[in-house]
Amino acid sequence: MTRKVNDVMPPSSQVNGNKSLTSEIHQTLLRWWGFDTFRPLQTEAISAAIHGRDSVVVLPTGGGKSLCYQLPPLLSQTTDIIISPLVSLMKDQVDSLEAIGYPAAAIHSGLSVNERRKTYQRLRSGVLRLLFIAPERLFNSNLIETLSHLQIQRFAIDEAHCISQWGHDFRPEYRQLSTLREHFPQASFHAYTATATPPVRSDIAEQLHLKNPEIFVGTFDRPNLTYRVIQRTNRTTQILGILGRHPKEASIVYCISRRETERLAKHLTASGLLAHPYHAGLDPKKRHRTQEAFAKESLDIVVATVAFGMGIDRSNVRLVLHTGLPKSLEAYQQETGRAGRDGLAAECVLLYSPADVFSWEALIRRGAESSELPEAESQQLIDSQTVHLQRMRRYAQAARCRHAFLSEHFGQPYGISNCKNCDVCLGETTNLADSNTVAQKIISCVARVGERFGVRHLCEVLRGAQTAPIQRHGHHCLSTYGILKNFDQRMCENLVHQLLDQEYLSRSHGDRPVVMLNEKSWEILRNQRDVTLLEPRLKNPIGSQKDSDDWDQVDRKLFDHLRQWRRKIADERGKPAWTILDDRALRSIAREKPTTSATLLNCKGIGEKRLADHGAAILKMIKQHNLESE
Repeated sequence: MTRKVNDVMPPSSQVNGNKSLTSEIHQTLLRWWGFDTFRPLQTEAISAAIHGRDSVVVLPTGGGKSLCYQLPPLLSQTTDIIISPLVSLMKDQVDSLEAIGYPAAAIHSGLSVNERRKTYQRLRSGVLRLLFIAPERLFNSNLIETLSHLQIQRFAIDEAHCISQWGHDFRPEYRQLSTLREHFPQASFHAYTATATPPVRSDIAEQLHLKNPEIFVGTFDRPNLTYRVIQRTNRTTQILGILGRHPKEASIVYCISRRETERLAKHLTASGLLAHPYHAGLDPKKRHRTQEAFAKESLDIVVATVAFGMGIDRSNVRLVLHTGLPKSLEAYQQETGRAGRDGLAAECVLLYSPADVFSWEALIRRGAESSELPEAESQQLIDSQTVHLQRMRRYAQAARCRHAFLSEHFGQPYGISNCKNCDVCLGETTNLADSNTVAQKIISCVARVGERFGVRHLCEVLRGAQTAPIQRHGHHCLSTYGILKNFDQRMCENLVHQLLDQEYLSRSHGDRPVVMLNEKSWEILRNQRDVTLLEPRLKNPIGSQKDSDDWDQVDRKLFDHLRQWRRKIADERGKPAWTILDDRALRSIAREKPTTSATLLNCKGIGEKRLADHGAAILKMIKQHNLESE
């Protein structure tokens, strides 16, 4: 039986526990991380961990999950164990923690024998506060025995949705974690994830054998993200235009296929934008170099498949661009969640064509057929994935607030009528004039060609093209021949796909599907149903108020100087740039322009360790900048 503490965002004043503990928690945050306020539900989750109560913590990407398990061992002076699925995640977190003087380490396959020996020594001596480890390594070594002698109080399972078969990224090796309770009956267990629907949350608690866990569910909304869906027409031109809005800023461009990532990366580089491909089929060394270059800010654009997702922890990604439809809203939320992890404004753009749906349906069928599952299970797999796909399709089609749509999908009401931070609420979408008339012309043409032809041929008839098949079938004599000659082929096909996507037309199965009528088609012809078609173009995008606020009074020139300095330090140390100082800290410094150590310490993200390490260099840089600006 779980105790659901809150469904959205309770104030920190509701934390159970005495005032002295709350004060100590806040003092620890300020001293180590340089922040004086917590994000929603962080205090509650930290309190549960300190008091030894099992918990499931669901916070959006960038919502501060990591702090929930990083802070407690500092107060209890114990060693806590963090289960993490990827080496890259572990390394990034350890680098970030070491930058503030936090004693943390990881055990993974990339360590040398000497490095592993030193880590075990630190572990046994009790100086470590956090130890990161992958689930398979935890059980395939003598680590369990070592830990059993250390009186471990807490285990934190990061990316906990991986343990659930209902999650979008199920990993069988996570199921082993259920046995940890047998080895460590005195310890509390805490599951952390950014994506977990109610069934997944329940499954996580069951699989981990959590004891009466507290469930903390934050808001799924990411108010700092601007969501846009653009009808895809000329993919490459559109991609270049969108990237052009983010010069010298971290951008992730997602493609469905490996081949597309390589083709697009090559084209972008030829166009003057340095971009590297990233997918599971690349040589591991090449993938590592790309990931490292992106983390150190020597590379700003990565063109990737979904393989480049969970392991990316660069906090200042300002653009996530999907060149095609993701397979589910859960996957979309996880992938767009890479943007704006520092809380600053970021943009998430989806280039969408209704044809993506049919491509995914074919892939789903092929995947199920090649799975060698029994027929009933294969069909169940197809049905389940198709449901996820259709929900994603409805999001792409929706002429309503994107933030509201995503929040409601994850079971949370969205109480704002206008988010002012998506294409719909910003008034950027364009409805096609005379949508009903255009739809009737297309449907009428489907009827007149006898419901026996595909989209391409249908549109050639509508446009009045002079092709051999049109002449052979006598379609140049039809009344619908050339009635949409003002549209080009691409535009016409896009409109037909929109009608198919909204189920105003149907499509046969097989390798050569044909367009057919259905009951809704006839209702449109009889003027019994209204149609809304979108023009496949976007009005000039409007900057969000959040982006304006984030840059308010920031000295851009000083910010650029600070970024260059940060990159130099990162290169020298061989660490990700954001672990030195994130963009929030740099913008705070460039806004306040402190001239003393005391005033620098008041800037966001400057704790005692960072002040000691970098304070003198930063103050010198500010002084030089001020002299040059006079």
